[in-house]
Amino acid sequence: MFAADGVATYPLPATGRVTVGRAPDNDIVIDDASVSRHHAVLEMGSPVTLEDVGSANGTRVRGRGASMETVELVLMKLDAGQRWALGLNEPINLGSALCVLRDAPAGASLDAAKPRPAGSERPHLAGVIVKAEATRRVYELAARIAQGPINVLLLGETGSGKEVLAQTIHRQSPRASGPFVVLDCAALSESLAESELFGHEKGAFTGAGAQKPGLFEAADQGTIFLDEVGELPLGVQIKLLRVLEGGSVRRIGSVEQRAVDVRVVAATNRDLAAQVKAGVFRQDLYFRLNGMTLALPPLRERKEELYDLAQLFADRMAKVMGTPSPELSREALAVLEAQRWPGNVRELRNVIERAVVLALGGVVKPEHLMLEASPASVAGAPRSAGHASSLKGDLDALERKRIVDALDRCGGNQTKAAELLGMPRRTLVARLSEYGLTRSRKK
Repeated sequence: MFAADGVATYPLPATGRVTVGRAPDNDIVIDDASVSRHHAVLEMGSPVTLEDVGSANGTRVRGRGASMETVELVLMKLDAGQRWALGLNEPINLGSALCVLRDAPAGASLDAAKPRPAGSERPHLAGVIVKAEATRRVYELAARIAQGPINVLLLGETGSGKEVLAQTIHRQSPRASGPFVVLDCAALSESLAESELFGHEKGAFTGAGAQKPGLFEAADQGTIFLDEVGELPLGVQIKLLRVLEGGSVRRIGSVEQRAVDVRVVAATNRDLAAQVKAGVFRQDLYFRLNGMTLALPPLRERKEELYDLAQLFADRMAKVMGTPSPELSREALAVLEAQRWPGNVRELRNVIERAVVLALGGVVKPEHLMLEASPASVAGAPRSAGHASSLKGDLDALERKRIVDALDRCGGNQTKAAELLGMPRRTLVARLSEYGLTRSRKK
């Protein structure tokens, strides 16, 4: 398959239906704006048949008896619902994406229709939207950097997607089968940060009732992502530097050094070079972390990705709620495009999740976005402040109930509850504080 997001091959099952489209609930997801959310269906068998399911930009196949030299003259568009028997090596156009049905190599698995990198070409990145040229350059460089062992420093505004980029680097690296461990360094005291990173022995300090491996040990053979690394206290910076230089950690209260093989991807929204000059960040640690720097542009500079990101978040939220995936109206999209998005992708996600709840499975309209800066000419009649406040109160109550229910179902395990809710664990923790809920310990 050749599309805007790169080249990928998809192993197909021997029998059954395989859905193809841009929406994430398809068996084969093609991240290309010319492909409809639900574009076509393949019926596996002998022969394989193709059916267009009402796509916007059409499905085109080669006419009977056409030769390779005249393919451009005899491409024909399938009507919605029309079935077409496919031959091996026959090109198919889904919008502007070109697909070819190939015979499986000997010994290849045909268990599932899941993306697989094709040779050295860029792999398919599920759930990652890369449309803007600035973002594309960052991700292409990240794909090359991922293959080496060097540490990576990610720069960008809060909410711009640094953790997603870190996960992508991990998935594309030789460490992909190892763990990906995250630590949010913001607002951690020195003692807590040290315990989280390096672990402690039983009795090492008051409250240390059992030994605890640190996150570096947990990330052995994998990647550790240090978010907001500029917030680390100076004392912890010194010990982190020793780990990076020596390749081993010593738990608090222990004399034993434990070897670890961990790649560090760090991120910050601060100017670390300025922090070095101010004496609040160690220069030697900065050099150790800065094996390569990647800077993510803010969402306001990559508006080409806004629709696809919004639809992705809408699809995910609808799946959590068990409702049909809503469409974004043109008016709602115009309102989104008019925003500055100081909170970047994270802010957009929160707005869309809220809108999906309010839309109740229908079309997302401007009033569902609840953005105070929404232009009246786009959003329709102005909403009263009281109406907006009432909607927000209803939404908060609904979200609070969902969180409580999820924690109950997961026995208080925040990580599992966050997965069930479809939100990052850090977002869940923030919601617990916001709604005054007790932060249950993991069981």
